[in-house]
Amino acid sequence: MTRTVTAGLIQLANQLPTESSCAEHREAMIEAHIPFLEQAASKGVQVLCLEEVCTGPYFCPSQDKKWYGLAEAIPEGPTTQRFMALAKKYGMVIVLPIYEEEMPGVYYNTAAVIDADGTYLGKYRKHHIPQVAGFWEKFFFKPGNLGFPVFETAFAKIGVYICYDRHFPEGARALGLNGAELVFNPSATVAGLSQYLWQLEQPAHAVANGYFVGAINRVGCELPWNIGEFYGSSYFVDPRGQIVAQGSKDKDDLVTAVLDLDSIREIRNLWQFYRDRRPEAYEDLVLL
Repeated sequence: MTRTVTAGLIQLANQLPTESSCAEHREAMIEAHIPFLEQAASKGVQVLCLEEVCTGPYFCPSQDKKWYGLAEAIPEGPTTQRFMALAKKYGMVIVLPIYEEEMPGVYYNTAAVIDADGTYLGKYRKHHIPQVAGFWEKFFFKPGNLGFPVFETAFAKIGVYICYDRHFPEGARALGLNGAELVFNPSATVAGLSQYLWQLEQPAHAVANGYFVGAINRVGCELPWNIGEFYGSSYFVDPRGQIVAQGSKDKDDLVTAVLDLDSIREIRNLWQFYRDRRPEAYEDLVLL
């Protein structure tokens, strides 16, 4: 019997003007996700991922400490607790990317992973934090410190790699070595050079590591920051590097695909990248 998983991605635009309070943003974004969550359940989605910092706008074009108010504890905070209940209700694994407060003044860009029975399995913290014009992420996030965990869920072995992480092959490889079958990359990415890389890098990770990737991007423009338009185009790519489902460029959307997990073994037996690795030859890389 073929082992498959029905997977889903939700891409949404920010729902409120940026001057709204953090509490208003959080509630509006959660409520905006609920109909898509229900739609996913009706389509038999078993594993679902939302977009980066899904409870608010992508606030990093500012350096406004107001947005620290969007951060919350994981798993004790209200958003994780609410989605734990939703995961249990729908029998669905949920990857929930939110702004995390470990303690006052210590914040991470994080994704909580919740199993289909509502159990909190753990979290991934974004490792690579950009600091370039319009993307002042070091003002808001510490670099991740929890490694590259892979979560044994009810339906698949899942890893997470967040947005800017995708430009770095090392963590993508670590997720494969740790057993990932499906890696999600929730993102907030605007049009420009990154649009070319969006179609290039994650299929390359899928091929090099022999797993499926679910790439999620938000949509729309978020004023007054005007760093560009988030272009959606969320997609699933298979271990051959072929995009098997893709969302709209400019609309809120649910992207679904049935992924054949048995094909991972078939493709790894064809392309023997794990067998032919030479880790003993790479030691200098970690010293440079």
